[in-house]
Amino acid sequence: MIKILDKYILKKFLIAFFFVVFIIVLIIVVIDITEKIGDFTENNAPMGRIISYYFNFIPWVATLITPITVFIATVFVTANMASHTEIVPILASGVSFRRMLVPYLSGAVFVALLSFYFNGWVIPHANKSRRAFETEYVDSKFYFTKRNFHLQVSPGEYLYMDRFNNTNNTGYRFTIEKFKDRRMEEKLSANQIRWNPTSKKWMLLDWQRRKLNLNGEIITEGDSLEMSLVILPSDFQSQKNLWETLTIPELNAKVKEINSRGLEGAEIYEIEKYFRYAMPAAVIILVFIGVVVSSRKARGGTGLQIALGFIISFIFIIFIITSRGIAEGGLIQPSVALWIPNVVFAIVGGLMYRFVPR
Repeated sequence: MIKILDKYILKKFLIAFFFVVFIIVLIIVVIDITEKIGDFTENNAPMGRIISYYFNFIPWVATLITPITVFIATVFVTANMASHTEIVPILASGVSFRRMLVPYLSGAVFVALLSFYFNGWVIPHANKSRRAFETEYVDSKFYFTKRNFHLQVSPGEYLYMDRFNNTNNTGYRFTIEKFKDRRMEEKLSANQIRWNPTSKKWMLLDWQRRKLNLNGEIITEGDSLEMSLVILPSDFQSQKNLWETLTIPELNAKVKEINSRGLEGAEIYEIEKYFRYAMPAAVIILVFIGVVVSSRKARGGTGLQIALGFIISFIFIIFIITSRGIAEGGLIQPSVALWIPNVVFAIVGGLMYRFVPR
């Protein structure tokens, strides 16, 4: 009997989950098309590219809203069972409430693992194509406006540029300085550096190299010099939501790269990484709360319980946004901030399990 009950609940749970995902994603896609149709028309986006864009957009949205959709599905299924007086006979037959949670939590673990895999490895690849489309046909043209660009190439080696024009990939007033024991050993400077797309190297124009030693300095100069540098033209293009296009291993590598260069901005990639780890846990916690909230038959029917489910979902969204904002502001470490909503909701779920009548 228990196995039949498990299959029955698990089947209803998964069907409801995928149905809720389908409905909400459909609504979001319609809204998104309505908002962007003007950009598509104005920029002459090919229909094939638009269709491809939404093939990548849909799974991204679906995984993003998974914690909310799984919670709504849980409340809907459980409240519906309670309204049809299915839960009372189950508990009266000797099946404990804790045992009845097993198929729900089994489904939650399945959804959480699926979400983690897609968010960690599959969706980032789809986002590369999605972001490329948005950059070309939706977003305004990006201009790199930062002045006095500094970069630590390696320990004791520093790169500087006064400004960079990302429309023609040209930098101005460029220098590389090498230090040893706080003493400058070499300085390479150029009035301009220009990217050569054929050789995939930089061309230094009107350059000068100074090598300092105990006997003085050696100066060499020339009109042009081609060489490889740690920077690439892509470093000066729009970094908007770049973290969404990186897999978890790529996020780790990006954080390491930024820190090794002595640059700012590693926090946003750490936040994205911990967000991807925290969301699968949120799925399990919200399913648990959803069963506890909706397992009791309500006089007003399932409508009140479903409405309560939406309210709790809204509170959770606000909590996630707030904790992410706190992490981005540097007030709390990302590894801590992104887990605060899960910890709080886990405590709330435990208290509800203990004190809310079922």
